[in-house]
Amino acid sequence: MASARHGTEVVRGADPIVDGKAEAIAELMLEVAQCFFRIRALGQKTGLITSWGGGAFGFMRSLALLGPLTVPQIAQMRPTSRQRMQRLADELAAEGLVEFIDNPKHRRSKLVQLTPKGAARYGELNAQLLAIASTMGVALDEADIRKTAGIVRQLSDDVKVRSEQLS
Repeated sequence: MASARHGTEVVRGADPIVDGKAEAIAELMLEVAQCFFRIRALGQKTGLITSWGGGAFGFMRSLALLGPLTVPQIAQMRPTSRQRMQRLADELAAEGLVEFIDNPKHRRSKLVQLTPKGAARYGELNAQLLAIASTMGVALDEADIRKTAGIVRQLSDDVKVRSEQLS
């Protein structure tokens, strides 16, 4: 059943595609959106997200996990513009957390990589995130959390495909 909290009630019979599963997915999408805004607010208070919304932690995480990347490559991983990621890269470079290096595959598109200071800062932020996460969901089972993460990831992929089809 849909949630009155989000006003997702659907008139039965109005659309043959709408069923309990569709209502449940819509409710989950709205809950995830609500959670996103709360996470963003918490991230801004803890320094995981910049005050203007740029994800410094996520940007540095991509570099920590994948190694040097171009700004366009980083932008393609997110639902955002190259210009927004360039602004974040420039901001992080000004703080000495990332640096631009020559790209052997493309003369004009520099690679961005973490500096030692950036790697240390990423480690601090990751530890901070894990400390916050360790105090949440105490009544939840780890297997359920991992299953939920997988479901949200699958729905996120479905949304990405749908969005790309509309572009």
